[in-house]
Amino acid sequence: MTASKSPSAARKPHSIHDQNLVAGQGGDLHLFADGDMPALTTAQGGPVSDDLNTLKVGSRGPALIEDFHFREKIFHFDHERIPERVVHARGYGAHGYFETTKSLSEYTRADIFQRVGEKTPVFVRFSTVAGSKGSFDLARDVRGFAVKIYTKEGNWDLVGNNMPVFFIQDAIRFPDMVHAVKEEPDRAFPQAQSAHDNFWDFISLTPESMHMIMWVMSDRAIPRSFRFMEGFGVHTFRFVSANDESTFVKFIWKPKLGLQSVVWNEAVKINGADPDFHRRDLWTAIQAGDFPEWELCVQLFDQNFANSFDFDVLDPTKLIPEEILEPIPVGRLVLDRMPDNFFAETEQVAFMTQNVPPGIDFSNDPQLQGRNFSYLDTQLKRLGSPNFTHIPINAPKCPFHHFQQDGHMAMRNPVGRANYQPNSWGEGPRPDPGRGFRSFAAEENGQKVLLRPESFADHYSQARQFYLSQTGTEQKHIAMALTFELSKVEAPVIRERMVSHLMNIDANLAATVADKLGMRKMPKAADAAVPVRDDLAPSPALSIIENGPASFKGRKIGVLAANGTDEKALYAIRQAAEQEGAMVELVAPMVGGIETSDGQWNEADHMVDGSPSVLFDAVALVLSEDAANRLTGEATARDFVADAFAHCKFIGFTAGATPLLAKAGIEPDMDEGLIPLDDAKAAPDFVASCRKLRVWAREDAVKL
Repeated sequence: MTASKSPSAARKPHSIHDQNLVAGQGGDLHLFADGDMPALTTAQGGPVSDDLNTLKVGSRGPALIEDFHFREKIFHFDHERIPERVVHARGYGAHGYFETTKSLSEYTRADIFQRVGEKTPVFVRFSTVAGSKGSFDLARDVRGFAVKIYTKEGNWDLVGNNMPVFFIQDAIRFPDMVHAVKEEPDRAFPQAQSAHDNFWDFISLTPESMHMIMWVMSDRAIPRSFRFMEGFGVHTFRFVSANDESTFVKFIWKPKLGLQSVVWNEAVKINGADPDFHRRDLWTAIQAGDFPEWELCVQLFDQNFANSFDFDVLDPTKLIPEEILEPIPVGRLVLDRMPDNFFAETEQVAFMTQNVPPGIDFSNDPQLQGRNFSYLDTQLKRLGSPNFTHIPINAPKCPFHHFQQDGHMAMRNPVGRANYQPNSWGEGPRPDPGRGFRSFAAEENGQKVLLRPESFADHYSQARQFYLSQTGTEQKHIAMALTFELSKVEAPVIRERMVSHLMNIDANLAATVADKLGMRKMPKAADAAVPVRDDLAPSPALSIIENGPASFKGRKIGVLAANGTDEKALYAIRQAAEQEGAMVELVAPMVGGIETSDGQWNEADHMVDGSPSVLFDAVALVLSEDAANRLTGEATARDFVADAFAHCKFIGFTAGATPLLAKAGIEPDMDEGLIPLDDAKAAPDFVASCRKLRVWAREDAVKL
């Protein structure tokens, strides 16, 4: 190839040496970046190593769908001439930063993991999966936990959930799974619920979903707050070092405030009292300067570990127990700023699993491979243009250079004569094989087949392990959730199929659900593709109760007070909560406020008629006897106390509040969760007791 001169002769091509022209495998000449040229990047800002060849299996093999640079380039070209999310529609986001706390330079050349103490801006979007934008926050559902990290080498989107596994093993089943869980098409309900025939019909015909079903029927599906839930990358990824050595990695976000969920009866009432409960919680915490924080942990392993592990690490319905492979803390995520405009940022943010910086690569997980294709296609449809990266929330914060042009909503175009490469004018970016993204050169062989690997065939063993890893209280909640969901299923054959699957997970669980459903006889256990293992050790890390908080920090106490309330008792609770890092909100008969016994006026945060105790983590009844007697005639006040007791919360009370306790059917000495507050020194003890969050021993007596 001979470079022609510019017609004006004002611009001369560089020498071959300067341009770094080298022969490619196909005989073409590759033009690589040198010191005078910026590195070619994707629209996300990630450096590109090769712009002339698609990624394929061998030099003559089939092209791979995971070649995100090719797909971005061709999709943008396809849309040069020129709706609500299908899933994860209801979301809420916040800005913050990621701080690297451990260098991983031994394992990955990803820039973000090179320097301890460096902070990188992030945007995080939490979401529910099944409901529409207008649905409620406390649906029993998976929660999206999507993190966009604006690294110096392009955007990294760690698009995960609050559960480490998924319903299906191959992305081709995703449309069917989503269609089944969404509202039934002939009637357009139920909304944001899985308790209907279509969902359980699909699940009962899909044994690979059983592990995920245990998670979704557990309390993990009804978190108390975004701030109190874990996040998982779900899939197995690769770290690639500067020496092109590969290490498998799984990502886990662990909340600094510990794990916490609500109970189902509580969730139902929260949805009625405050359908924006999770949104309000995140907003309030950040506005108060109580910034939510998570620790990023990684599980690192090599091919030998993968070969020796009991299950296939490429199967997204499986996890690696933390007791087998301990997560290593490598950074922290802090959310410290809400968006300036919800639509511009939280609604328009576009996450894609394909967005990874050099040094992070994909595994052959078939669900991940499909997501890498689907997410880009989704954003093009939803945001109306391949130029969605021009929207500020999606734009990388590092320098970026490419030849993508025109199209709907183009805010910037390449400058100069050349809008292609290679070119003779010395214009524009060039690929940088040193800095650019390189896929790990894993050897692949075998026939092209439409087949699921045999190593994916065990659908029950980890589901059983998860169930046995729960405390007795949590196991009871799973049984209650399954009973409720299946009671909404009209077709008996679907209920029977589900119980037959439960037989392979735990016989007592299956018997409990069958009994509650009124089944007259037990079905035989579903056929298992491989024998169910009963030798997997329970994993305490899978229990919420076993991984609760060490303090009551970040939680909220609702104080029910009225005119005549003892100001010393009220002050003592506020002071004790403040020292703990907890919040106190005053609930009064009228929203205007109350006058305490010393004549001081106290503004109320809530009116008892409209702010039930389900909105708080613990309650305190700071009342005079006259006020308590008056409140016994108010149904909402009685429910405030009765629900707090039924939901196993700690209840502090002054002596004057006993008439209201009695009206709710509660004796002051019924259990350890009822704590007198008449001694001013009792307030710190009450707040300290609240660290346990619940008095679970009370649940059997309440029998919700």
